[in-house]
Amino acid sequence: MKRATIRDVAEKAGVSISTVSRVLNNPEAVTEEKRKKVLEVIEELGYSPNALARGLIHKRTKTLGVLVPDVSNIYAAGVLRGMEDAARERGLNLIICNTDLKRERMTEYLHILSEKQVDGIIYTSEPVFPDVYEAFQRLKLPVVLASTHSLEYPLPSVKIHDEQAAYEATQYLIKQGHTEIGMISGPLSDPIAGLPRLQGYMRAILEQNWHYHFEQTVEYGHYRYEDGFEAMERLHRKYPQLTAVFCASDEMALGVISYLAQQGMSVPHDVSVVGFDNTRIAHICLPKLTTVSQPLHDIGYCTVQKMEELLEHGEVKELRTYLPHQLVIRDSVRSLV
Repeated sequence: MKRATIRDVAEKAGVSISTVSRVLNNPEAVTEEKRKKVLEVIEELGYSPNALARGLIHKRTKTLGVLVPDVSNIYAAGVLRGMEDAARERGLNLIICNTDLKRERMTEYLHILSEKQVDGIIYTSEPVFPDVYEAFQRLKLPVVLASTHSLEYPLPSVKIHDEQAAYEATQYLIKQGHTEIGMISGPLSDPIAGLPRLQGYMRAILEQNWHYHFEQTVEYGHYRYEDGFEAMERLHRKYPQLTAVFCASDEMALGVISYLAQQGMSVPHDVSVVGFDNTRIAHICLPKLTTVSQPLHDIGYCTVQKMEELLEHGEVKELRTYLPHQLVIRDSVRSLV
């Protein structure tokens, strides 16, 4: 059976389409007689207005597109949960798009989201390169950044101070008496998490006036377990005297712990390990992981809040929001003092 449309309701009730719309969205503006007639026809035809139809009336579809580089990542799951909670409270729907770190897939999703007439785009974790910003400009849609930011473009964003967080994590190892501290860093090409976390580590070390050669004490990977395992193998080979390792993600830290166990080494007795993010694995792995806690849920929640503010007022009070981080002390660091 063909689904009834708002036009069908208007014709059968003998009123205009705009009158049917007012009955549904602003009933007080319609006389009781017309309202009663329209509601009877709606019930008779089984008419149910869809989200797109309501969007055409209100100029909004109550739908947001979310671009995520890897939905399987535990970090992303925490941020998305915050977005979902904020969206439900506001009667919004989210369309989650997994870009898989592929530019052509992201471009395809932007086209799809435009066709779906979403109200805005939430862009997570990745840097905003010029071609990405140009793509956003062509869409003519509001954009808010989650777990990333842009100093070049006026895009609202929500994240933590990664450089300061990494500095504090490294400083904690120094205060525990460690003087031979390695790092498993994210890629240098990543200006959002890779480079600033490395800079925080380096700042803490350089303050000690130690004669470090960072090409010897740092290895790189892409934040996953296997990257941490492989990077630790390389780091241990060239820097065997290390007593502590700071990792740019919890998954990397778990890879480090696994590599050390395979070598017959104990954490924290032989090597101390600090992670970053405070995802679920940080408190279920053995030993329980000391790590930098990002407020994942709050980042996602605040991003949707900021998007709603942008949609309602055309601007936000605070362009770049930095949420507080915290060093969570568990069992993976040994004190040498």
